[in-house]
Amino acid sequence: MGKKKIVQKGAGKKNNALRARALSRSSKKKKKLSEGILHVQSTYNNTRASLTDNDGNLFFSSSAGALGFRGAKKGTPFAAAKVGEIVGEQATMAGVKKVSVSVKGAGAGREGVIRAFIAKGIELTSIVDNTPVPHNGPKARKPRRV
Repeated sequence: MGKKKIVQKGAGKKNNALRARALSRSSKKKKKLSEGILHVQSTYNNTRASLTDNDGNLFFSSSAGALGFRGAKKGTPFAAAKVGEIVGEQATMAGVKKVSVSVKGAGAGREGVIRAFIAKGIELTSIVDNTPVPHNGPKARKPRRV
């Protein structure tokens, strides 16, 4: 007979509710910040972004999983763009003007976070790639004897 298709009418409501919750949490921080560092960690399974001051103290952070994306959707560029929008909105509310970006990882959401973040009107001073690269890597397997 085949599987029955289930249509969910309120699929976008959960995402908007989690977005509103993330923005409401940021309004509790009273400290103003003029410039900082945006740390982007992008893996194949998830994308995380956090905004720190120049000393490394965390101010705002978000991830694709925290916004309600589940499973394989967490690693998509669309989910990463949503993460960048959330952190960008929180940064503009805190008064951030300049940001330097530190990117780590090889996932699909590397550019998505940065593009969504600068769309909020914050100036980028530099982009640094801190992806760890193995110099030699793990030991190779023994050759197969037939």
